[in-house]
Amino acid sequence: MCFDLGTDRAPGEITLSTALLGLLSVPVYVLMLWPLVVASRRVLGVRIGALRALLGAAAGWAVAGGLAVRIAPLTRASDPVYLGFLIPLAGCAFLATLIFLFLAEMAVPSGGGLGLLGRLRSLRARFARTRRYSQIMRIAVKHGIGPYLTGRRVTDSGRHATLARSLRRALEDGGATFVKLGQVLSTRPDVLPQVFVDELSLLQDRVAPVPFADVERELEAELGRPRAEVFAEFDPEPLGAASIAQVYRARLHSGEDVVVKVRRPGIDRIVERDLDIVFRVARSLQLRAAWARSLGVLDLAEGFRAALTEELDFRVEARNLTAVAAAENGSGLALPAVHAKLSGERVLVMRRLDGVPVREGIGDVPAERRAVLARGLLDSLLRQVLLHGVFHADPHPGNVLLLADGNLGLLDFGSVGRLDSSLRGGLANLFAAVDRGDPEGLRDGLLEIVDRPDEIDEQRLERALGALMAKHLSHGRSPDVDMFTDLFRIIAEFRLSIPPAIAAVFRALATVEGTLALLSPGFDILGESRKFAGSVVGERLQPESLRGAATDELLALLPVLRRLPRRVDRLTSALEQGRLTVNVRTFADERDRAVVFGMLHEVLLALTGAATGLMAVLLLAGTGGPRVLPELTLNQLFGYNLLVVSALLGLRLLFVVFRAQRGGPG
Repeated sequence: MCFDLGTDRAPGEITLSTALLGLLSVPVYVLMLWPLVVASRRVLGVRIGALRALLGAAAGWAVAGGLAVRIAPLTRASDPVYLGFLIPLAGCAFLATLIFLFLAEMAVPSGGGLGLLGRLRSLRARFARTRRYSQIMRIAVKHGIGPYLTGRRVTDSGRHATLARSLRRALEDGGATFVKLGQVLSTRPDVLPQVFVDELSLLQDRVAPVPFADVERELEAELGRPRAEVFAEFDPEPLGAASIAQVYRARLHSGEDVVVKVRRPGIDRIVERDLDIVFRVARSLQLRAAWARSLGVLDLAEGFRAALTEELDFRVEARNLTAVAAAENGSGLALPAVHAKLSGERVLVMRRLDGVPVREGIGDVPAERRAVLARGLLDSLLRQVLLHGVFHADPHPGNVLLLADGNLGLLDFGSVGRLDSSLRGGLANLFAAVDRGDPEGLRDGLLEIVDRPDEIDEQRLERALGALMAKHLSHGRSPDVDMFTDLFRIIAEFRLSIPPAIAAVFRALATVEGTLALLSPGFDILGESRKFAGSVVGERLQPESLRGAATDELLALLPVLRRLPRRVDRLTSALEQGRLTVNVRTFADERDRAVVFGMLHEVLLALTGAATGLMAVLLLAGTGGPRVLPELTLNQLFGYNLLVVSALLGLRLLFVVFRAQRGGPG
């Protein structure tokens, strides 16, 4: 194929002028389509991709061209009657464009911000997710829990134990993300029956280690230099291997012994894919199953996603360790110090604590010393929770070391809870009410720490809590663990939602109970907790503490007290002169106004579309009016125009409703 400037060319040859005209026709064609693109975006009121809009405009012009060809034999372009067909022709082109966009939106929703190239790049991820879906469904079917993922509910309480065992085994087969999910669910007795909590608490986060060569690449990529430049020694045999990371023993060139926590290669992609599946399953259950809606599975999935995403970033763990260390200053519980310059998102380097896991070394410790260690660990955790609001949320025996000096050390700060002052106050009030046997105080303390529903029968809740106390605290009995199990049943019965921060507290207390039982069998966790709470209350009732609290409150009130006389004077003056008015702004919140205006807009669209459609039908059904063509009257011509307008309004309304249901911008 060749290009020349001549006019004579052989068949199959393209001249330069023809090629230039072909290239120039592309922007001319786009320029012709662009008015329809702009108009469709304006009418639909949403952002539409340029490629999709151009395809829709091309479809609209094709329809208009076909209609123009059919109308052309009936009249001439110079005939004034021809002008009456311009609006229907333009309207049909516009209508065809909108129909194309509506169908395209139904087939492939826009608004994801991916664009064509992004969608092509996402095909591989979609294929991987589909394979993972099928793998998870095979695991679910293998263990007999497939029907429950479609919304089926267990009605026979005798089958709870069997289903709980099947769920645990399925989660173990599912991999890291699902093991973590089961561990989180095992700390939510307010959500799951106790048999599920007991079974899921057996989940162990132990997996086969990754080959050291893969871990070394991850380590050096994070450090930005060879391993030998940072560490004088590095043991390639891991101290421990979990689903998220592996831990190694090493020594710096300074001679300091450290432990190095390295994220498993590729675990971030695996977790991201599995979290997407967890969220999709939760959303499906929320739509299909009433029990899932009552449990708030979407909120659970969202909280789990946030917690696991944080656990993948070791910089978060480093900050957690620093915060807990500040709260533990002087408590006697040892914590590893972080080497911040050597740590990052995928690697965490910490000072090595000289000790052994408490499960291995506690047998050689005398019973009296074991009780002291257990009491110190419990006091430390309660002090973190009630006084500082930053606490270790997973103090299981594997995270507690018995040090060479006879004290205890804490490891693994990937899971740390945080409580604001209001939640800490609510917890303190709840524990104090249990200690006093006060049902009304227990109700008030409980309502301070839960997300209460809009409607709740507080009197019936107080009676239920009173019956709980009568059952577990009568005849001078001390509160026991069964009391808190029954308390969670009441929480579930009254549809009270426990915030994730409070759930983390109960998780930590439930976990540390097993650790304390290992440290000192028969240790009275509730009795020691009451002693700690009493000492804390006693400290707060000391004259110095009361004086400090009163001073702080007074300083906070001083600005209000300073302005109060002027405001009272203005209020009484306005009342005396009859100028006192109350101004209530309806729909003061912009979100409320947006909802109302959106509803009004849709109603007006529907009414206008219905009115124009009815007028069009009446005009088309009649035979009166002057004739503009042998088979067409002027009234019918107006009817065709109104019919197009009605169709446009109706399609706009359908598009808005459809996008609203899909969660897109409307």
